[in-house]
Amino acid sequence: MTPELRLGFLSAFGAYLLWGGLPLYFRALDHIAPQEMLAHRILWGLPTALLFITAAARWKDLRAALTRRRIAYLGISAALIALNWLVYIWAVSAERVTEASLGYFINPLVSVLIGMVFFSEKLRPAQWIAIAIAAVGVAVLTWELGRLPWVSFVLCFSFASYGAVRKKVKVDSRIGFAVETALLFPVAFLWLTWFQATGQGGWVGDYGWDWLVLPLAGPITAVPLILFALAAKRLKLATIGMMQYMTPTIQFLIAVLIFREPFGLVDAIAFGLIWTALIVFTTDSVLGERKARRLARAARFAE
Repeated sequence: MTPELRLGFLSAFGAYLLWGGLPLYFRALDHIAPQEMLAHRILWGLPTALLFITAAARWKDLRAALTRRRIAYLGISAALIALNWLVYIWAVSAERVTEASLGYFINPLVSVLIGMVFFSEKLRPAQWIAIAIAAVGVAVLTWELGRLPWVSFVLCFSFASYGAVRKKVKVDSRIGFAVETALLFPVAFLWLTWFQATGQGGWVGDYGWDWLVLPLAGPITAVPLILFALAAKRLKLATIGMMQYMTPTIQFLIAVLIFREPFGLVDAIAFGLIWTALIVFTTDSVLGERKARRLARAARFAE
């Protein structure tokens, strides 16, 4: 394995491990209201992003990204990721991490559907089969809950839509994250000011170690994005696609084994169907990429 490939694997592993472990961080701070926690995540996210840009000497790229079109797209992506963060933080505090992990399991399938609708991407038969199996799994879970698993739907659709919007604007992940948090910063600042004035929260949390733990919201948000960007440049898309399931798997294990959230037979059937859909989807993606590489090599030799 080359040093570049090793760096790619380690970066991807680090990113997905950090994302997977987020429930532990937010559960430790579940005495803070979700909307206040979201404001802290934005508040500390911006200086963290600017620190990374300074370390990489990317200020020129940041200035180049500040066009009207890019700011408009990044404004939309900022709203989507803020919604995603808020619902996720709430799900952790409401002991619904299992439902949250489900959202990230089905996220790749939703991304495929968005690609079909908005980017005219064609779905292969195996992808349709995977989506149908996942739909059955969601239907089983809906039947057991007696309601739609709305946390899963909001998380997967908001994140998939976020990815689609970011696909339209070609900027480095650090630059995009900095602009997004900068756009959200005034709202977060006013929000925390209001919490402070009404006695419902504060700039350094409520008590104990909050003053030390809350600033970590910036690094735990920005660092996985940076690691993911490093991995994406060095690994194949199929490899990235398979490794991304580390995050919801870790979240699922934390929910069931550490938080002791209920997980019965019907849940096992529903998740089993969704995991089957992901196996079909991932296998098809790997085979599709291999076929594309063979065709590309054949075309080069023909020239």
